Amino acid sequence: MGTEDVPLDDKAKRMRDLLSSFYSPDPSSTNDASSNHGSLDAIDTTSFDADQYMNLLIRKSNLEALLQRHVEMAAEIKNIDTDLQMLVYENYNKFISATDAIKRMKSNIVGMETNMEHLLDKIMSVQSKSDGVNTSLFEKREHIEKLHRTRNLLRKVQFIYDLPVRLEKCIKSEAYADAVKFYTGAMPIFKAYGDSSFQDCKQASEEAIAIIVKNLQGKLFSDSESIQARAEAAVLLKQLDFPVDSLQAKLLEKLEQSLGDLQLKPDEIENVSVESNDPKQGEVSDSIPIAAHEGSVLEFAEAIRAYRVIFPDSEGQPTKLAQDLVVKHFETTQHYVKGRISSGKLLGVLRIIWTDVLLMDEVLSEAVLPGFSLEAAQVALKQYVASTFNYLLRDISDALLRVNVSSKEAAEELPLQVALEASKKAVLQGSMDVLLEFRRLLDDDLGLLVQLRDFLIDWVQEGFQDFFRALDDRFLLLSGRKSSSSQDQDLTGAHGEKVLAGLVLVLAQLSVFIEQTAVPRITEEIAASFSGGGGRGYENGPAFVPGEICRIFRSAGEKLLLHYTKMRTQKVSTLLRKRFTTPNWVKHKEPREVHMFVDLFLQELKEIGSEVRQILPQGHSRKHRRSDSNGSTASSRSNQLRDDKMTRSNTQRARSQLLETHLAKLFKQKVEIFTKVEYTQESVVTTIVKLCLKSLQEFARLQTFNRSGFQQIQLDIQFLRTPLKETVEDEAAIDFLLDEVIVAASERCLDPIPLEPPILDKLIQAKLAKWKEQNPVTP
Repeated sequence: MGTEDVPLDDKAKRMRDLLSSFYSPDPSSTNDASSNHGSLDAIDTTSFDADQYMNLLIRKSNLEALLQRHVEMAAEIKNIDTDLQMLVYENYNKFISATDAIKRMKSNIVGMETNMEHLLDKIMSVQSKSDGVNTSLFEKREHIEKLHRTRNLLRKVQFIYDLPVRLEKCIKSEAYADAVKFYTGAMPIFKAYGDSSFQDCKQASEEAIAIIVKNLQGKLFSDSESIQARAEAAVLLKQLDFPVDSLQAKLLEKLEQSLGDLQLKPDEIENVSVESNDPKQGEVSDSIPIAAHEGSVLEFAEAIRAYRVIFPDSEGQPTKLAQDLVVKHFETTQHYVKGRISSGKLLGVLRIIWTDVLLMDEVLSEAVLPGFSLEAAQVALKQYVASTFNYLLRDISDALLRVNVSSKEAAEELPLQVALEASKKAVLQGSMDVLLEFRRLLDDDLGLLVQLRDFLIDWVQEGFQDFFRALDDRFLLLSGRKSSSSQDQDLTGAHGEKVLAGLVLVLAQLSVFIEQTAVPRITEEIAASFSGGGGRGYENGPAFVPGEICRIFRSAGEKLLLHYTKMRTQKVSTLLRKRFTTPNWVKHKEPREVHMFVDLFLQELKEIGSEVRQILPQGHSRKHRRSDSNGSTASSRSNQLRDDKMTRSNTQRARSQLLETHLAKLFKQKVEIFTKVEYTQESVVTTIVKLCLKSLQEFARLQTFNRSGFQQIQLDIQFLRTPLKETVEDEAAIDFLLDEVIVAASERCLDPIPLEPPILDKLIQAKLAKWKEQNPVTP
C-alpha cells in the first residue's frame, strides 16, 4: 500500500501544479499569507513538509492559538474546495466549447481536400508555361540588359566630356550649386580614369572648379553679400573638400559684425508704439523699418542654421552670438527707458525683441533664448518702473517749485493755492496715470510679460512704497530741513536759494492730502488691479504698506506745519531784535507816536494771514475772549498797574506797586499760552503771534529803559491790542502776553512811570485812524 501511495501523491501534485500554472493564481495572496504567519508560511510552497510544519506550529503556539489556527485552516480548506470545484466547472465548460469548435471545423473541412488538389494542378500548369516563356525570352533579355548598361556607360562618358562646358555655363550664370553637384558626381570617374582616358576633361574641369572656388571665396568674404549667401558659399566649398575650417573664424567674425546691424537703433525705437493688445491690431507705427529689421533677424537666424551645418562641432559659438544679440537689445532698451516713455512705446520695443527671440529659438532651441531673455527683461522692466516713479517725483517737485516762481514774478493772484492744487493733481492724477501705464503692461498678452506678471506686480507695489518714502525726503529737502546734495539741487532747482515759508506751508497741507486722500485712493487701485504678485517671496512681507505711508506723512505734515511757524517767527523775531538793539533806551526821547516797527510787525502778520488763507481752512472754534479765560485777571492787573502808577508821582511808589504785582502773580491762575498747532488759519496765526510776543518779552528783559523808553514800549504794546485781537482767536492769551511785555519793560526801567491815560489814548486813536485808512479791509 505504501508503494502505491507514492505515485498517487506525485500524480496529484503534478495535476495541482498544472492547474495552478494554467489558471495563474494571484501571487499576492501567497505573499499576504506569508506575511500573516511569519516563519510558518511554507504551507503554500511546493517544498511543504507537513511533519516539520506541525512540529513548528506546536512548539511556537499555545492551545488557544492552535485552536484558532485549526478554525482558520478549516475555513481555508473549505474555500479551496470551493475554488477547486469552480475550476473544475470552468474547465468542463472550456472542454465543451472546444468539442463544439472541433465539430464545426470537421464540417467546414469536408470537400476542401478535393479543391486543394484542383488548385495544385492549376498552379503546376501555370508554372510550366512560365518556365517556357522565360526560356524563350532569356537570350533577348540578356541582350537588352547589355545594351542598357552600354547606354548608361555612354551617357556617363558623354557627361564627362560635356562637364567642362557645363561648368563654364554654371560659372557664367553663377549657378555654383549645380556646378559643385556636377563635379562631385564626376569625381569617382576622374579618380579611376582621370590619368588616362579623361585626362583632358579632368584638367579642364579642375580649372573651372578653381575659378568656382575663387568666386565662392570672394562671395564668402564680401561685405555686400548677405549672411545666407555667404553661408551657402561655405557649404559648397566644404562639398569640394576645400579646407573651410580655416574660414570658420572669419565667417564667425562676419556674423559678429552683423550683430551691429541687427541691434535696435534709438531712432527705430522712437518710432515704435503699440496701440492694442491684439497682435493683429497692435502693429507698430513705422512698419517699414520694423519689417526690414524682422527680415534681417530671420536672415541672421538662417545664417546661424547654415553655420551649424558647416561646423557642427561649434554649438557654443552660435549660442553666444544669439545671446549677445538679446543682451544688446535689452541694453538699448535699458538706455531708452531712462527717458520718459509711454507703456505703448515700451510694449512695441518688447514685442520686437520677443519676436527676434522666437525666430532665433526655432534655429537654436538649445540656447534657451526665451529663458535667457527673461533675466534681461527683468532688469529692463524694473528700471522702467523705477524711472517712471522718478519722473512722477520730478513732476511733483516742479509743481511745488512754482511757488518760488510765482511769488517772485507775482504772476498769480493766489500763488500758494495754485501751487497746492497743481501739486495735489500731480500726486493723485500722476499716480493714477502711472498705474494706467503699468496696467497696460500687465494686461498685454505678450509671452514675455505674461511670465513676468508676478514680478511686475511686486515692482509696482515696491515702487509706490519707495516713491512715497522718496517724496517724504523731497519734502524735507524742499523745506530746508535736510541738506541737499548736488544731485538733489539739480532736481529741485534750489541752487542754494532761500526756502520760502509759503512753500513749507504748501508741503504741510500736501502731506495731509496724501495721507487722507491720495494713499487710500492709490491703495484701492492697487488692490483692484495689482493684487497677487509673490515673486519677491512671502518671507519679505508685503511690498506696499499704506499704513506706514500714512504714518510717515502724518508726522511729516505736523513737522512741516511747526517748521512754518518757526520760520515765520524767526523772521519777525529778527525784526523785533533789531528794534530793541538799535536805539539807546537809556537816552530815549519822549514818545510822540507809535514806532514804525509796529507797522512792520503788522505787515508781516498780514502776509502770514494771506498765506494761510490760501492753504488752510478756517477753524470752527469761537474766539477765546478775555471774559472766557480763567486768566482774565492778568489783563486787569495791567490796567490796575497803569491806573495806580498814574496816580503816583515818584519812582519809589511805582517800584512798590511793581512788587505788589509780582506777589499777585502767585495767586492768579495761569493762562494756557502754547497749545498744539492745528491745520486752521486761526491756529497757525495765533501760534506765530504768541511766539513773537514771547520773543518781544525776552528782548525787553535784555534792555535798560528810561522813563521815555518805557513809555514808548507801553504805547506800542497798547496799540497792538486792537489789531491783534482782530487777527487771533485766543484774545486772553494775547492780552496776557502783551501785559507781560509791559511788565518786563517796567522791570528793566529806571523810572517806570507810564503815560497818562489821555495822552496814551490820543496817540493810540491817531495811529488807529491812520492804520485803518491804510488797511480798509480787516486782515
